[in-house]
Amino acid sequence: MTRTAFGWVLTVCLVAFWSLMAAAQTTTPDYLAWEKVAQRAEAAVEVSQASDGAFDALRAEVADWRQQFQTQLSANDSRLDTLREQIASLGPLPAEGTTEAPELAARRAELDSQLERMITPRRTAEEAFSRANGVIAEIDGILRDRQAQELLDRGPLPINPANWPTAYRHIGDTVSETIGGAQSAIENPIRLAAAQNNLPVIILLFVVGIILLVRSRKWSELLADRVQLGASDATGGIAGFLVSLGQILLPMLGLWALIRAIGATEMFGPRGQLLLDALEPVGLVLLFSLWLAGRFFPKGNIVRSPLPLPSKRRTEGRIYTCFLGIVWGLALLLERFSEYESYAPAASAVLHFILICVASLLIIRLGWLVRRAVRGAEEDKAVERAFARRFVQVTGQGAIAIGLIAPLLAALGYNTAARTLIYPAMATFALFALISLLQNLLRDIYAAIRPGEDARDSLIPTLLSFGIAIMSLPLLALIWGARVTDLTEVLGMVQSGLTIGDTTISPGSFFTLIIVFMLGYLLTRAIQNALKVSVLPKTRIEPGGQVAMVSGLGYIGIFLSALFAITTAGIDLSSLAIVAGALSVGIGFGLQTIVSNFVSGIILLIERPIAEGDWIEVGGQMGYVRSISVRSTRIETFDRTDVIVPNADLISGTVTNYTRGNTVGRLILPVGVAYGTDTRRVDRILRELAEAHPMTLMNPPPTILFAGFGADSLDFEIRVILRDVNWMNAVKNDLNHQIAERFVAEGIEIPFAQRDVWLRNPEALQQRPSAKPSPMPQEAPQTGVQDIDPSAAPDAEGDGR
Repeated sequence: MTRTAFGWVLTVCLVAFWSLMAAAQTTTPDYLAWEKVAQRAEAAVEVSQASDGAFDALRAEVADWRQQFQTQLSANDSRLDTLREQIASLGPLPAEGTTEAPELAARRAELDSQLERMITPRRTAEEAFSRANGVIAEIDGILRDRQAQELLDRGPLPINPANWPTAYRHIGDTVSETIGGAQSAIENPIRLAAAQNNLPVIILLFVVGIILLVRSRKWSELLADRVQLGASDATGGIAGFLVSLGQILLPMLGLWALIRAIGATEMFGPRGQLLLDALEPVGLVLLFSLWLAGRFFPKGNIVRSPLPLPSKRRTEGRIYTCFLGIVWGLALLLERFSEYESYAPAASAVLHFILICVASLLIIRLGWLVRRAVRGAEEDKAVERAFARRFVQVTGQGAIAIGLIAPLLAALGYNTAARTLIYPAMATFALFALISLLQNLLRDIYAAIRPGEDARDSLIPTLLSFGIAIMSLPLLALIWGARVTDLTEVLGMVQSGLTIGDTTISPGSFFTLIIVFMLGYLLTRAIQNALKVSVLPKTRIEPGGQVAMVSGLGYIGIFLSALFAITTAGIDLSSLAIVAGALSVGIGFGLQTIVSNFVSGIILLIERPIAEGDWIEVGGQMGYVRSISVRSTRIETFDRTDVIVPNADLISGTVTNYTRGNTVGRLILPVGVAYGTDTRRVDRILRELAEAHPMTLMNPPPTILFAGFGADSLDFEIRVILRDVNWMNAVKNDLNHQIAERFVAEGIEIPFAQRDVWLRNPEALQQRPSAKPSPMPQEAPQTGVQDIDPSAAPDAEGDGR
């Protein structure tokens, strides 16, 4: 067979497969069978006497039917949309008293009939879906009520000494019957012969299992430390974490081999088989606790610990964590044997009370350690670390509270509530520790990929760490009593999406919208960069116009990307018109300033009354324009500070642009000379100095203006046109220095303000004798004129100066 023929055959097979899958998905449900299931489920819910297992099985069956109805609801959507568009294309129905063309009327009737035939199965499926949904909700309500009632039920008191012999008897019977079963198996010749036949395999598995159980954890720990020491910080952390997983995998492999070796002997009874079946989960719990203790409370400083604890406290943390694993394993064994042996409630309460008390004491100690680590840590201003510290502190306080409450509940007879509190708390703390270790691993991975001083604390690993915490929420819900069906219901609600009017926004449509918008945005940015780097620099468009074109293209591209993304996601914008109208009113009142600045920014970019690099003055602020955005303009003043000016002020206010179009500008420099100076001579000197400056343009030439007669001087003005007005202050400084030097050389006086003081009635200021001298001198009022002795005045009538 040639390659072309093979391709055709493969294509036909794929088309046939997808056709069959589509046909299977759109198969009409058997509503008669569903009616029987629904009636049976409704009867069971009404009586509410079935067991939890029976209700779970019934719920799963109803959920399967509901899935079929949900598939039927979304079937033929494209065909229904096409029929509606065809009917709409025929135009509106004719008004009363008018007739429609026979061809149009016949076509409209045919399309209406097709639409009705396709809508009828959908309506039936919608009714069945609502019925199934209601049955499932009632079953979930019954199961939740039973679960809550179990927590409130009060059982035997474990602190009552009368219940202790019962617990002791049950434990003794279990141990003796387990040993008796093993003895009976040994005495059985058939089993003994089978064990002898399997002896080589038994010995091999037993030796491998013992070696792996005894030594593999130590080997993995030494290898992890060596690998971590031989690499960089980030790479060593990754390698050490991965190698440390051997502390769980290798001993579990040894435990599996040991269990298989014991199982091959067949030298045990039913309870021995129950014990073997329980060894794997119990061993996994113990090994996981040992690994978690070694990683969270490391022995040395090679492994980075999430908690800043001294070596002694870390040793305590490892001991407490390991003992919690042992308690957890014993609880699993107790659950299995109590269910198999049907322990009396009093015996189960007493045995669990012992484990609860031990676990509570260990949890309290761990909570104390965690709080001590938070108190000993230095204050960190980083928000993320402050939040983590606060979370750890709350976790420690919660551990102490749970450790105090659980034994009290168990002692009062609320055994189910105590077990529901203490065992999930142990699992929760283990989950939190595992999450912190995984977050450190992600930070190490990112630091290895993107090395840097602050790589571990950058944005991307922080977001990934937050994602891990979010993904752990379903597991946390399961730990605290949520059923898998509850999570599937939540997942179904999320998948069905949020309905607004006739528009349903599902996770699929949301991700489609995000992906399409990001692609459009990236394409827009690529076109902007191409224009900015390759095309526009080769044109004669000024820099401000180039910036305006690139910015305008960006806004148009973002708008088109958003519009195309919304259309691709299937979101009907017409159904959101009312909401958009209400939002527009709110935006008009609450964001009118921002909208005004945005529109003003667009006007600035289009009309370009100012451009980047211009020297402007607006609102009392003077400086160079450094950037123009759609909301504001950044001006750098002469003292190197940035002033953010809203664009509305640049459009509605008065703006002085000193360098618009060119940098040529005029400088006006006032000069004053003393009265009696030759004005023609002053004019000639000032003109020479102005024309001699290199920044002065000679076309038009500098002019000297005799401005007038001032109060203290003869006022002149030097008016010159500068080549670059940006040098105005420098030119002013040079000319002032040159004028001062030239006037000194020419003997021309630069006057300063002088005032003549006239005294009217000076005799009134003479001191008159008084009968009673003042006890202390009074201060004369502060004035701007120096005190004058009237007796020293040359003219008693006040004509002196």
